[in-house]
Amino acid sequence: MSFDLILIGLAGVIALAAPVIFAVIGETFAERSGIINLSVNGTIVLSAMAGFAVASRTNSLLLGYLAGMVIGAAIAGIVAFSSIALHQSQVAVGFVLTLTALNLAYFLGNPYTSIQGPTLPSLQIPLLAQIPVLGPLFFREDLMTYLSYGLILVAWLYIFRTRPGLVLQGIGERPSAAFVRGANVNRLRYFYTILGGSLVGLAGPVYSLGVKAGWKGTISGLDGIGWIALSITIFGGWNPIRAAIGAYLFSLLQWLSLVIQPVIPSIPAQVLQVAPFPIMILTLLLVNISEAEWVDRTLAGLPEPTRIVLARILRALHASPPASLGTPFKQE
Repeated sequence: MSFDLILIGLAGVIALAAPVIFAVIGETFAERSGIINLSVNGTIVLSAMAGFAVASRTNSLLLGYLAGMVIGAAIAGIVAFSSIALHQSQVAVGFVLTLTALNLAYFLGNPYTSIQGPTLPSLQIPLLAQIPVLGPLFFREDLMTYLSYGLILVAWLYIFRTRPGLVLQGIGERPSAAFVRGANVNRLRYFYTILGGSLVGLAGPVYSLGVKAGWKGTISGLDGIGWIALSITIFGGWNPIRAAIGAYLFSLLQWLSLVIQPVIPSIPAQVLQVAPFPIMILTLLLVNISEAEWVDRTLAGLPEPTRIVLARILRALHASPPASLGTPFKQE
């Protein structure tokens, strides 16, 4: 494989990661506030169908993206209302919503299956696109991919370098303390859950209007992406930059599965296509085992150089969720 083909493939990896980044950072905002939104998988599929349908009917990409965001915000709003006002299980409500959204997408999307619709063109950035290696990799993408770059930086700065971001961390870690300091915990949880849901909803049209243009029903290849986004949120330690790295890693694994297939034809194509999913799950397990007693015992029996390296890797991967994640807060 030539160097130019590798660059083209890696540029595709970056484009493929863009919708995952929108979904992961959206879920990061929701979970940072203390709300688990398990409807992500269904939201992505339904918003992909609806965004493509709206864009096809109106011939407007903007309306297609807005439709996806509205759907994501509405579903997330239901999750927030069920948790905050009705005190229902966030996990149960989110799971039911994802199943409902999936079935709605496949039922309502039948008239739009395999039809032609508008797609977002690539947009080269003058001068930057001509930089060797970096230009073809990062600056010959479409507008939504460029927005994903900006979202990573803005989300990180907001969460860790602004006062509202510190309040966001507070309502997820110690909501009672944030409330005493004047924060309206439940109102903020509504806001960040709906904001996060709108970003998750945006991920759908990014697929159907760009990365995987069109709507193909059950063979669109989107079912399961939402669960990966949820796992990357955990892998990323609720940090937008680390989560983005997880999204790029997942997309790289998907690309490698296509590259490896001609090299090892004896392995069925279906095995390689699904391989990135269990690999990401195994990586997620590494994030959560660093504090297990059996891990300490195993590391203690290894040679010191190996033990030090493995301990550093596990320590770097370890992430702790917001202390009040999934716990309703009653304002008195």
